[in-house]
Amino acid sequence: MSRFRSPGWCQVRSLSILLGVLCALAQPAGAEVEVHPTIAQALERLYNFDFDGAHAILDQHIEARPEDPLGHLMRGGAFLFYELDRLKILESEFFKDDEKIGKKKLDPDLAIKTELMRSIDLTQAIAEARLAENGADAEALLALCLAQGLLTDYVGLVEKRKLKSLSSARQAERYARRLLAIDSSYYDAHLSSGVNEYLLGSLPFFVRWFVPIEGIEGDKARAFERLELVAERGSFLGPFARILMSIMALREKRPELALELLDALNREYPENPLIRKELLKVAEKLERGELSTAE
Repeated sequence: MSRFRSPGWCQVRSLSILLGVLCALAQPAGAEVEVHPTIAQALERLYNFDFDGAHAILDQHIEARPEDPLGHLMRGGAFLFYELDRLKILESEFFKDDEKIGKKKLDPDLAIKTELMRSIDLTQAIAEARLAENGADAEALLALCLAQGLLTDYVGLVEKRKLKSLSSARQAERYARRLLAIDSSYYDAHLSSGVNEYLLGSLPFFVRWFVPIEGIEGDKARAFERLELVAERGSFLGPFARILMSIMALREKRPELALELLDALNREYPENPLIRKELLKVAEKLERGELSTAE
């Protein structure tokens, strides 16, 4: 049974918050789906905020396997995550403040955007070509799902075109459902459904009428359960699911759970300065009694 119970108080401007880094990070953990060793190495570097190291490994992977859509996808993720970090979008204060999400002025790096969009285009072109030959190509469907997540992230959080980002979110959900129907061992695909459940559950009832996503009811408890599944059994997005769970926990007044998740992430990725900073921040605020808890 999930440890998460929703008080249901989030505002509409939280719409894109949990999509902020949806596909940027990944790391095998109890994987049932095989992950190429160089992809795993690159993502370990990325999780530790060693962006140059991640790109160096991904460049080698792409040179050796140019037909692999996940190599191009993860390169795009590295560009996106660098930009989110540079713009301080990953700070917990940004996550918790709906007004800041909607109003904070950002200065995007156009060179990074060009590289990101190029990586997304290459990912989609390669994956779609593979699907044309084999409509049941699970790896191609995974790449397309994650590519739509990258696009959603950039459009929603950096460019702040939230309604536009919903189109990509819906497409990511469609790819996820198609993938799981072919191979249910791709547990990472549940992250898309989990995030969408939380987002719709965070919207006022009248808004939900205008932003429906097929098969998603806006159940926050179900959202957390799906993220727990990804965290425990995902091949690519397990650690990222724990990041999302910590964000949800803070927004839903579960600071003790957020602290537990951040502490585990800090031990796993000790070079990551942001995780360490957020862990200390939550611990200090809890000690001072500055974080409220749900009744």
